[in-house]
Amino acid sequence: MYDVVKNYEKVSAELIEQFSALDESASINECMPQNGALTHDFRPVWPEQKAVGRAFTVKARPGDNLILHKALTLIKPGDFIIVTCDGFQESGGMWGGIMSQAALTMGAVGLVTDGCVRDTMMMKKIGFKAWSRGISIKGSTKVTKGLINHPITIGNVLVNPGDLVFADNDAVVIIPRQQAAEVLKKAVLREQHEEEALKKVLKDGTFTFYGNPFHETYAGLGLMEED
Repeated sequence: MYDVVKNYEKVSAELIEQFSALDESASINECMPQNGALTHDFRPVWPEQKAVGRAFTVKARPGDNLILHKALTLIKPGDFIIVTCDGFQESGGMWGGIMSQAALTMGAVGLVTDGCVRDTMMMKKIGFKAWSRGISIKGSTKVTKGLINHPITIGNVLVNPGDLVFADNDAVVIIPRQQAAEVLKKAVLREQHEEEALKKVLKDGTFTFYGNPFHETYAGLGLMEED
């Protein structure tokens, strides 16, 4: 098995475009047969970010970014760089501003890492979108091996290269390539339902939960309610 894999099945550009029209990560994750959301501590480097692309996976050794430099030479337009470094958070120097510009130039849509990043103001200035578990200015080494485009586990979620990645202000969600088309159909319907519910709230102030006879359920709990 090669350490650096260059050829693998990928979610289609058409599906990426269609997922980009969705409003919220929650709409997607609620429509999946299993949880696809990374743990809550993956946060956008600055607020109000959204990006959709195909997973380009990297497994780096904690505190060493040699394999990330190699990854930058292989990025294709539409790739979403997903990096695990075993959750090591003391080396934001594993990914910084210059690397962000290089990734942007190669066509990457963003970065997700279970470690830290640095040079966040430069990232914001150039428009490179990133989600991480923290920020650290400490440096890194460039001496150890790593893997590119192998299955990885990050934020308690399995990611295969070529999977669809949807990240926004709330979460990072991984949609397995084989499930993407069906999840899209359900998510579109869910967001349409939400839009109708919002209109109803704005019109007459009423609200009911999705597919749940709220009043019957509430009454069945037998809660004592003041007149």
